[in-house]
Amino acid sequence: MSELLLSRWQFGITSTYHFFFVPLTLGLSILIAFMEVMYVRTDNELYKKMAKFWGKLFLINFAMGVVTGIVQEFHFGMNWSEYSRFMGDIFGAPLALEALTAFFLESTFLGLWVFGWDKLSRKVHALTICLVAFASNLSAFWILAANSFMQSPTGYAIRNGRAEMTDFMALLTNPYLLYQFPHVLLSGLVTAGVFITAISAWHLLRQSHVDFFRASMKIGLVCTLLASLAVGGSGHLQAQMLAKAQPMKLAAVEALWETSDSAPFSIVAMIDEKNKRNDFALSIPGALTFLVHNSPMGEVKGIKAMEQEYTARYGPADYVPPVPPVFWSFRVMAGAGGLLILLALAGVWLWRAGKLESTPVLLKALLYSLPLPYIANSAGWIVTEIGRQPWIVFGLQRVDQGVSMAVDAASIWISLIGFTLVYGALALVAVSLMRKIAVAGPVDAPADAAGAAGKGATLWN
Repeated sequence: MSELLLSRWQFGITSTYHFFFVPLTLGLSILIAFMEVMYVRTDNELYKKMAKFWGKLFLINFAMGVVTGIVQEFHFGMNWSEYSRFMGDIFGAPLALEALTAFFLESTFLGLWVFGWDKLSRKVHALTICLVAFASNLSAFWILAANSFMQSPTGYAIRNGRAEMTDFMALLTNPYLLYQFPHVLLSGLVTAGVFITAISAWHLLRQSHVDFFRASMKIGLVCTLLASLAVGGSGHLQAQMLAKAQPMKLAAVEALWETSDSAPFSIVAMIDEKNKRNDFALSIPGALTFLVHNSPMGEVKGIKAMEQEYTARYGPADYVPPVPPVFWSFRVMAGAGGLLILLALAGVWLWRAGKLESTPVLLKALLYSLPLPYIANSAGWIVTEIGRQPWIVFGLQRVDQGVSMAVDAASIWISLIGFTLVYGALALVAVSLMRKIAVAGPVDAPADAAGAAGKGATLWN
């Protein structure tokens, strides 16, 4: 394998590992903050118990997200030094702000939250987890600000062969970011809602800690339903923006080879990438045009037309992204999202009818739905990143121009195997710990109050 392909595999594998943990951190921090605020407002100890129990799972997930995320930044200096040289002035700013703002807030107030249960007033303690939730999502905002520049560059100038930032506010108000950030945030809430729902369903099936998981189930179901519907809406708006910012990616998502004034939406297709055509497609006539233009009429550019336009603008090269993985990843993402909406809708319906706990089939379905948001999140990022190919920074730098020139294939093989094995071991440990805590359920404080007081109360006792 070439250095370029190995570098892409390494970044793809470590990014996928990292992104398994990020959405849950974003969404679960918000739900835990909600639980603790409800405890302060209602004086209901059940909410406090929920904040503590789900908080333990949050901490393990949060730690894994931090550990796997730090390595991402090393990649830029190791395998993607040409990208770092070209993009450093722009990419470095949001990364630095993430560390200076989000990381400091998270680390400071997370520590106060873990160890401050018996040392802070209830309102101040609730404020700490609210700030943790804010900082976690602020971190995502800065990362997506950098990624959005790669998707749709704005506020820059090319000087001495490098991209330099000329307008910081343009980076923050990038239209791509304004659509991408809500979509990611809502996806995090869906992940957290399903996470709580699935674990609650497991306990309700076994009739263990019924009152606790009955209350948790309500929060999880409502969050999943509302956030899933909102994700669908934000995804629709993002697709409309994509038609303007990256029409080639939209055409790849639909395997739309020819420009059409009333473009169909393909449900499934047999894609002949070599000959640039679909041998078979089950389509809804005009549906893609309607989704893009909110009208039955309107042009949607095809892959062939966009290829000619890019060749004329950027010079001869292959500008067509890998169509099958982009096409099918989008359908996996949308299918998983649709299934979650149906399950959450059925769950909320039966809960309001008082029949949820007497419907084991649905409880089992909710339990086994746990992988769906993770599959949808990963598939969504595959659409986002592979659909941008061959660009690493759209219109400015191709992927093959961003790879390091001085790192040989043997070195990348060593780090690739090392990262994969270490990440795999860490993931096994994290999942094992989370499973142990989830199966045990909420644990009350030890009866030996004197012993607990001697050590100081924390999240873990």
